[in-house]
Amino acid sequence: MIYKAHVCETTGEVQTIKEHSENTAELCRSFAVPDLREILYTIGLTHDVGKFQHTFQRRIDGDNVKIEHSICGAREVQKLHKNALGLLMAYCIAGHHSGLPDGGSKGDSEEMPTLWGRLKRTTEDYDEYKQELCLPSLDDAKSINYLISGCEMQLDSIIDQFAFWTRYAYSCLVDADSLDTAEFCRVNMPRHLHADFQKALSLVSAKLDSFYCVTALQKSRAVIQEQVFQKKEQQADIYLMNMPTGSGKTLCSVRFALERALREEKKRIIYIIPFNGIIDQTVKTLEDLFGTTVEILRHQSTFSYEDAEDKEEDYRDAAKNATENWDAPFIVTTAVQFFETIYANKRGKLRKMHNMADSILVFDEVHTMPSKYLQPCLQAIAYITKYLNSEALFLTATMPDFERLIKQYALPDSNICNLITDKSLFSQFQKCKYKYLGAMSLESVMFIAQRSPSALIIVNRKETARQLYREASGKKYHLSTYMTAYDRNRVIESIKEELVALENEFPSPDFVPENRRITVISTSLIEAGVDLDFHMVCREISGLDSILQAGGRCNREGKRDDAEVIIFENEEMISQASEDERANLTKGLLEKYPDIFCPECIKEYYDRLYFMRETEIQKYTMHQYCKDRSCLDINSIPFKQYAEEFAMIDSRTVSVVVEQDDNSKKWLDEIRQMGKGNARQLQKYACSISWKEFEDLLKQHVLADYGTGIWCLTNLDYYDRDIGILFEAKDYII
Repeated sequence: MIYKAHVCETTGEVQTIKEHSENTAELCRSFAVPDLREILYTIGLTHDVGKFQHTFQRRIDGDNVKIEHSICGAREVQKLHKNALGLLMAYCIAGHHSGLPDGGSKGDSEEMPTLWGRLKRTTEDYDEYKQELCLPSLDDAKSINYLISGCEMQLDSIIDQFAFWTRYAYSCLVDADSLDTAEFCRVNMPRHLHADFQKALSLVSAKLDSFYCVTALQKSRAVIQEQVFQKKEQQADIYLMNMPTGSGKTLCSVRFALERALREEKKRIIYIIPFNGIIDQTVKTLEDLFGTTVEILRHQSTFSYEDAEDKEEDYRDAAKNATENWDAPFIVTTAVQFFETIYANKRGKLRKMHNMADSILVFDEVHTMPSKYLQPCLQAIAYITKYLNSEALFLTATMPDFERLIKQYALPDSNICNLITDKSLFSQFQKCKYKYLGAMSLESVMFIAQRSPSALIIVNRKETARQLYREASGKKYHLSTYMTAYDRNRVIESIKEELVALENEFPSPDFVPENRRITVISTSLIEAGVDLDFHMVCREISGLDSILQAGGRCNREGKRDDAEVIIFENEEMISQASEDERANLTKGLLEKYPDIFCPECIKEYYDRLYFMRETEIQKYTMHQYCKDRSCLDINSIPFKQYAEEFAMIDSRTVSVVVEQDDNSKKWLDEIRQMGKGNARQLQKYACSISWKEFEDLLKQHVLADYGTGIWCLTNLDYYDRDIGILFEAKDYII
């Protein structure tokens, strides 16, 4: 009898289970780190042994029958390896279609979807696999020692590291399974994206060498960058690159990453950025620099290759295919995408994880890593760099003591290299003075701001930004996530044009008429990745890192001698502000330090933020999750539950799509008429609202999802292009 794994719908060709299993096993082995190759080969070879069940073969032949096959291979490896190794393989095989399951407990009944529950389910005989597949012998003790190396028999560490290895092995399996199935079923596979790292390095070096070093600032920039390049041959797991705003961090980091990739023969560079707005700017900078030398894979929620009409069709096809598993040489993605991949349990997300190996990982604005998930994030980076032959580069202008944080919350033996040891020139990049004015009314803030030729006011709440915008006079602009990304980008481009026109028309700030002054009111979304230059910035009290980022929008080019960043408290929010720990820390530092820009102030801020909050920082690790559920055991790891609750972005908000151009109209018509749509395509037309605001609009019958889960605004009177979504129709707003 021929046991079939797949039948090609177009040609009728048959792929046997033996062929598919051996192909998958070989791919698994090729993906794996050396110490796990035979383990991954075994996982690949046994993942589909359940297809040897006769009912499954009837299903392949077209019978409308249901039968579970994934649990058979899981049960088989458990029989062969009655230890942690067998458990790791069982988790992967049992979940290779539906996702890594929760372990549950050995007392679970067969109706339960946990690993231990499913292992009790009745299956047909599948022993025929033993006649067709030859399993390798494994050194269980050696493999288990490798899986828990560095844990020093601490159960907390063992659980966290075992969970990492399980996800990694699962990633190798599902990518191998997907690739072999696709290879069999498709006639024409998309090509791979390419990059010439050597030529790219030459282009970056030439760009950096082209900058003149005449002014004191330019000379300081070159000296700081040279500190980085002098250490390009130094071996480390994680490199720390603390450089002030305006010192050329992006190009410097790309050059260093290329140097290390070439020297250590890494397969890829992954550039990880916290905000979508910074990605737009970074990708444009790199594409302008590299041209066709590097084909960049861009993977973010607000970008779709189907919408990238400026790209060639074969490139779009190759890039769309590469987003599935990150098999590309140069990737730019978000921190959310990166970490939620590692801590996922689903096949589609975790498939990318194994391709984080043999890479240079560049973490831009790394200080924005949320403290809620700081330990799991640092653990992931430490594991990838320690065990998967990768290196990480941490990049920021306000660097926490990551060496201490990594050793305390991740791996104590991580090899960390500080690239910038001499910070004596940092003061050259301070282009404004920070002035704390205490509690103020919004009217007073507006009065101060509108005396300046150009002013940026940054507040903590979207409602406050909207209130200030309505009260402002003259040339005014508003930015918040109440607006769609489509409109925010339009407004930012308008602001840039107005600022350039103002500078050209009025080179002296003393003679700018009131009707030509520019006021921008924004939430914190403007603080990073937006190259705007204002005469003055007013920042509502917040974390020190946010205030210093806001300062990067003031006197950006260093042309003015008296530029100020005004720090204020919104007197209407004083009672709520007392609950903001970051703001309270900053207030104490403002009283202690005459200059909050100094390295000592920044260090104290992060020390107090991170090293006095151990309970919160450790709360969301996998071992803590197990403790909370009284299941401190690798048999009972809640992979599914943990993945569903791991959310780096506040899940208490809802995205609402607004029709704004021909493309959005076309895609929304498909949703309305056919009940299906592409959420990624529509991201740039979506604004963000709270659940309470969502429920309010739902009661007013101006939202519908047409059965797709993509919520759309059905009445455009509830959207204003300058301030975003409204909660009463325009006709009712005076």
